[in-house]
Amino acid sequence: MARPPRRESFIEGPASDPNLSARAQNPAYQAYLILYVGFIAAPLIAGADKFFQLLTNWDQYLAPAIVRMLPVAAHTFTLVVGVIEIVAAALVAVKPRFGAYVVTAWLWGIIVNLLLIPGYYDIALRDFGLSLGALALGRLAEQFQTR
Repeated sequence: MARPPRRESFIEGPASDPNLSARAQNPAYQAYLILYVGFIAAPLIAGADKFFQLLTNWDQYLAPAIVRMLPVAAHTFTLVVGVIEIVAAALVAVKPRFGAYVVTAWLWGIIVNLLLIPGYYDIALRDFGLSLGALALGRLAEQFQTR
């Protein structure tokens, strides 16, 4: 009978701890940490930039069909999106197992929006790749999340 996967704890303990050394050298754990940090940083930066628009004019990424359905101005909606992305980053930080799936679903919503805009299919494809990374984080968090 297959044994359930062993849950690893987050880095804690002295560097001389042999379990810490083995955990830190585990490629799956390293991948988890890379994705964990990345899916905190990316939504946090993108969400905050919705307020400053230093990276890009985020309003251009709203499909006209979506804008017509909004009860608020497009820019106001973009600001709400920014708040949601910041909350998603916080969720990944404190509960990566749950937060990763929230980010995955959020990215799928963004993909649907982008597919409604001719000429933005490349960005939709990039976001699909990001969603796979978020999904992988959720799966890895099953083993490595301790909180």
